[in-house]
Amino acid sequence: MNPDLIDQARRLVSERFPNALAAVLAGSAATGRATASSDLDIAVLIGDGGETCRETVRFEGRIVEFFVHTHAGLAELFAADVAGRRAVMQSMYATGLVLVDSDGHAERARGRAVADLLDGPPALNRETIETRRYGLTDALADLADTGDRIERLAVAGTVLNAAADLLCDYHRAWVGSGKWLPRRLLEADAELGTALLDGHRHLCEMNDPTPLYDAAEHVLGLAGGPLSEGYRRAWRGVIESTTAGR
Repeated sequence: MNPDLIDQARRLVSERFPNALAAVLAGSAATGRATASSDLDIAVLIGDGGETCRETVRFEGRIVEFFVHTHAGLAELFAADVAGRRAVMQSMYATGLVLVDSDGHAERARGRAVADLLDGPPALNRETIETRRYGLTDALADLADTGDRIERLAVAGTVLNAAADLLCDYHRAWVGSGKWLPRRLLEADAELGTALLDGHRHLCEMNDPTPLYDAAEHVLGLAGGPLSEGYRRAWRGVIESTTAGR
């Protein structure tokens, strides 16, 4: 953990939010994984009447992402992150470094965050799982059929995301995207998660889809197996993604 980054974050919070009820430094700066170009992720709890928002600024040459919220705003963000099965704000409060804690506000927020994380995300409903199964079945067929390297790489990303979503749901584990996809995937299932990630890397390096196909097919089996003929969905005014697009 870099004490210079922590001091920098404290200076900025003191300057921008002198009346903050709580402030938490999260992300790589709080876990000791920050690089010279890493930004600072800071959650700030402010009093009622303020605005819940996200804001990006530059401070002393470094990009800073502010996640600002009132009590009501934080409750809404927690609820939205549970519904979305992401727990972004919960992770920030549960694992972040407390910079400001007026009258225990930060610790109470941390307690609610930890409770949400322990409860886990809501399970996908049967219809959504069927749609995910259908999408992964279709993507695996494309992965096996296409001989074009560029197309195969594109389909591989779809397969990885769809399989990760189903595997996380199987274990009632939180999902992630971007760099958080492999982190959450390995937290959910170290063995199968590794197989998916290694299979994806192997395809990218060797143009061989077999390991990724096999790992994703295993995940599909845990979720109920392939689904193609017999799948049907009524039009509801929107087109629901058949994969894990979020």
